Amino acid sequence: MNDPLGASGGLRRRLDLLLQSAHTRLQLLGVELQQEKLRLARLLLGIVLAALLLGFALVFGLIWLTVALWDTHRELGLAVATLVALLLGLGAAGVAASAWADGSQLFAASLAELERDRRALEQDRAP
Repeated sequence: MNDPLGASGGLRRRLDLLLQSAHTRLQLLGVELQQEKLRLARLLLGIVLAALLLGFALVFGLIWLTVALWDTHRELGLAVATLVALLLGLGAAGVAASAWADGSQLFAASLAELERDRRALEQDRAP
């Protein structure tokens, strides 16, 4: 007997599997996007808070140094305060540049899953 729905049934099954796979990948992408948003929010909050508190500490420390040396070595106090601020600023810029360069790949898990799917499809096509 010739089954006229056999070929289209197989095509439907493959299409259904493809749609299920795409749906799963999109869900994974959504989860990764949400995780990345939360990670970036925590990172930004931490950076802003650290910069603010360290900035206050630096300003108050440099004011203290300047006041402590005002009567005897006023120019030296200001020079040391300026040098400290400059070195700390350059160090912070270096750390920020390093963190920017080492950024994680966005949607790494989704990309890995898609690569796995691509390899599986290539293996299915091979004789």
